[in-house]
Amino acid sequence: MASDAGVAAPTGVAAPEAPSRPAIQIVPVKGLPIVAVIVVLLVLSIAENWGWALAFFHVAGGGLWTGIDLFVGLVVGPILGRLSIPARAEFSARFMPKMVLIMPTVVLMTLAAGFQLAVNLGNLEPSNPNHNWLVVSFVVVGVMAVIALGLLEPANIAVLFEMRKPVPDGEVIAKLMQRFVYSAGILGLMQVATLIIMTRVATQ
Repeated sequence: MASDAGVAAPTGVAAPEAPSRPAIQIVPVKGLPIVAVIVVLLVLSIAENWGWALAFFHVAGGGLWTGIDLFVGLVVGPILGRLSIPARAEFSARFMPKMVLIMPTVVLMTLAAGFQLAVNLGNLEPSNPNHNWLVVSFVVVGVMAVIALGLLEPANIAVLFEMRKPVPDGEVIAKLMQRFVYSAGILGLMQVATLIIMTRVATQ
């Protein structure tokens, strides 16, 4: 009786294929209508000077911005640092496209609505007791906006473009993700300073 080891594999049976890579979208198209609705409502709130809506956009946007930065910088970052490069790439392919839409939207909500509220409440007047606090907050938030839109978002988009290449460079993706996470962590800590300032203004 012939040994099983010498029996050839049945003809016509294809070898198992490697799992296909997920399709990478730079901008998630399905999320664009949601962003468009938020922007339209924000513009209407500013144009019509809807106080409740402005407060909602400012508080909701600031809360989301703070929460996302702290979560990414202090929770997601350490986890990513312990993953293999292929695992980081898989995570990035699904996580980063969403951040392309989320971060600019929450930054716009927070800054635009906050500035309009400051104008309406007279906090920008030099004689107002909150004026100096607002100036400090503008400096902090200005630096945060530069980091968010000048470092964090470009790193996000660069990761996605690298992922779209036929042979992505895992080392490049790891370095870009590290920059993204560090930027988010710095923003999260600066958000804490902003919260302190804003609560001080609200109780003045």
